[in-house]
Amino acid sequence: QVLVEESGGGLVRDGESLRLSCTASGSILSVDSMGWYRQTPGNQREWVATTQTTNRGNVATYAESVKGRFTISRDGAKYTVVLDVSSVKPEDTAVYYCKIYAYALTTGQGWADYWGQGTQVTVSS
Repeated sequence: QVLVEESGGGLVRDGESLRLSCTASGSILSVDSMGWYRQTPGNQREWVATTQTTNRGNVATYAESVKGRFTISRDGAKYTVVLDVSSVKPEDTAVYYCKIYAYALTTGQGWADYWGQGTQVTVSS
């Protein structure tokens, strides 16, 4: 099995910094990418940032809407990804989900997306 767990969400004030963390564990054989998505009620889940595994190391990419404020990185444990927000805005309020695309020793197809349960981020003005 593969378990994906997010942490760090909560209530923050407009302009403050925030760090979200995600750790994946289980029978993982290979990881293609780890990323963050967010979703608000009534809206589509949107992609925020991804750190991609390459021969040259991990490469980060960002949605245009968060460039300059959000930073994604691999930090700590082997399958840990962090999302740092330098200055949160009210529009950042959402449930943030962590996703890992990996090949794992689990039932079903080998390569698959594994999602966390999400962590709520609420930005007050």
